[in-house]
Amino acid sequence: MIDPKDYDVPLQYRHWSGDLAEDRVGPFFFKIEEGVVYSAFRLREEHCNSHHSAHGGILMMFADYSLCIAANEGEEESVATVSCNSEFIGPAHVGDLICGRAEVSRRGGSLVFARVQLSVNDTLILNASGVIKRLRKKSR
Repeated sequence: MIDPKDYDVPLQYRHWSGDLAEDRVGPFFFKIEEGVVYSAFRLREEHCNSHHSAHGGILMMFADYSLCIAANEGEEESVATVSCNSEFIGPAHVGDLICGRAEVSRRGGSLVFARVQLSVNDTLILNASGVIKRLRKKSR
């Protein structure tokens, strides 16, 4: 069990288990309030580029995580990203708590359209939108 307090993330957030890449890179955490997904992770040195700020790939991975949690509503439903568009706005630095706010704009039978904003101390650092595919288990 991955505990948010071990990563200096507020205790009301929880970990979504099931993605080893996200756990190795993050770990990332989320909470859902009134249909809005709030996500968080603490930026560490290994998340940074040669400029000592958050690597764009790390931010995109966290944005993707946030979009997928919005799509599956934090449940065990499997989803996969079809597309993800990102706009980089500002930097984040070691020790920053990067927070996401994700919302679904449209939910279809198999596709979910969502957007997320990442921020540090209420300062926007990235906007992203994505299309997420809901994966149904194959019947035998």
